[in-house]
Order: sequence, then structure tokens, then C-alpha cells
Amino acid sequence: MSELHDATAVDALAAQIDTWLARFQAEHPTVEAVDHAAPEDVGPAERRWYVRMRGDDKDFTTVWLTLGQRTLRYETYVMPAPEEQERELYEQLLRHNDRLVGAHFSIGAENAVFLRGELPLAAVGEAELDRVLGSVYAYVERWFRSLLRIGFASRFAARDT
Repeated sequence: MSELHDATAVDALAAQIDTWLARFQAEHPTVEAVDHAAPEDVGPAERRWYVRMRGDDKDFTTVWLTLGQRTLRYETYVMPAPEEQERELYEQLLRHNDRLVGAHFSIGAENAVFLRGELPLAAVGEAELDRVLGSVYAYVERWFRSLLRIGFASRFAARDT
């Protein structure tokens, strides 16, 4: 089982993440906002931030970071459940998963598509946080439009004619 960090260690890491995210926002003009989830929305042992970034293909990508006693989880909403060609869309997601590093596509609430990953707390550092946020952003930008064209093909066909 992974190491369980005490409250003091988690508090210290949370403070570091606050500092790193403030610097990340200052250094990256695509970052629209960085903020915390309300304490009542997460459990007492968790801290949660969101990083909202402006994109080209997808207007905004919001990455949620959740700090627990063992891991830092990250996730972003990619798109709603497909209206059509579900099999083809899910096949594409599985094929993309094979090439992703540190993240994977998954099906979440209401069958929406998410991109998720997790790090042990011992691996969390400024460089790794930068890699995670950059990778998640790049993956969404790379595949968002093509995934929409599969899952909502008839809507795009109407626009293309």
C-alpha cells in the first residue's frame, strides 16, 4: 500500500502546490484562472484546486487537482457522452490511451468522457505538476475536435454541407 502522509505533510505539500500554481498562472498566458474548491465540497482530508486554461480547439480546459493523503489526482472533462458512433468513439479512446503518458481517457458521470491520472505524493513536485498540466492540456487540444466529429458526426455533417 502507498505511504499515508500525515496532516502536517499534506498541509506543507498543499502550500507548495499553491505557490507552484500561482507561478504557473503568472508564466502561462493561457491560464485563465487558478482557484480552490470550497472546503464544504471536499472531504476534510482532501484539498482541491482547479486550473482553467484557454484553448484553441476546446474553448476552455479545466483541470481539477485533488490532494489526498496518498495521491494527487487530476482530471478534466473532455466531452459529453456521444450521441452516435459510440463504439467507434470508445475504440478511439482506447487507442489513444495506449499512447498517453500519465493519463487515460475514462467514462465518468452521465457517460461523459474524462481524462484522468494520479501521482503518488512522493512524485509531486513543480516539474511534475507542470508536466501534468501541460500534458492534459495538450492531449485535450490534440484530440477534442476529432472525438467530437466521431460522437456527434451528424451535427458536423450538417455544418460541412
